[in-house]
Amino acid sequence: MNSLMTTNNDLTGQLRQLGLQATAQELDDLIARATKQKWSPLQLIEAIARSESADRAARNLQRRLKQARLGRFKPIADFEWDWPKKIDRELVERALRLGFIEEQHNLILMGANGLGKTCIAKNIAYTAVTAGKSVIFRTPSELISDLSCENPHLRRRKFGAYGRVDLLCIDEIGYLSYDSNAADLLYEIVNRRYEEGAIVITTNRAFKEWNEVFPNATCIATMLDRLMHHAEVTVIDGQSYRVRESEIESTARRKKK
Repeated sequence: MNSLMTTNNDLTGQLRQLGLQATAQELDDLIARATKQKWSPLQLIEAIARSESADRAARNLQRRLKQARLGRFKPIADFEWDWPKKIDRELVERALRLGFIEEQHNLILMGANGLGKTCIAKNIAYTAVTAGKSVIFRTPSELISDLSCENPHLRRRKFGAYGRVDLLCIDEIGYLSYDSNAADLLYEIVNRRYEEGAIVITTNRAFKEWNEVFPNATCIATMLDRLMHHAEVTVIDGQSYRVRESEIESTARRKKK
């Protein structure tokens, strides 16, 4: 018995070295099932292949989700389409089918606070991740901070990563203002992805107000030209959903009293 356990432990280590993580983890159970069901060598190999494929798909999904950094969000199935006064549901549902990523086009969601722009963007990003796409979801502050490193080699690598990803989502442009250096960094990303990769942007500012977000920046007109060249722009209008939820919760608390 001890000899068998030692053999299995050695084999488990060898399987892990070969990258067969699922097989190594399930080795004892796999051997037991193969013995009990009298699998042929082909059946055993097929079982290993299925297990490894499923395991690698799961690990790749977790890796892409970690890279995306979506955080918590409400699923699109729970989105209240009737709450905004104005929303192009057909356009959003079309975006969720991810065709714009294949076309390397952009999507810009524009509207006031609390109308679900970030929720929609995160659902699009999540759908893309589960479809096997590489996704990065960042606020402008996170993106600019990441690119403001002093090491030139590291900065080039970061620019390359933002340029190569299948979908880049930049959330909440317009909530803070940035200097001209930040605008230049953002422009460089947009320029690298121009006609090469899809971008989703959420913003509470009309394009004519972006000069207030990036005051004294000379690249804004050119950046907007590249963003909008192959883009669908949808405006969401209405009262903040968060304000509505707060009012409902306040009313419920008063009734309990």
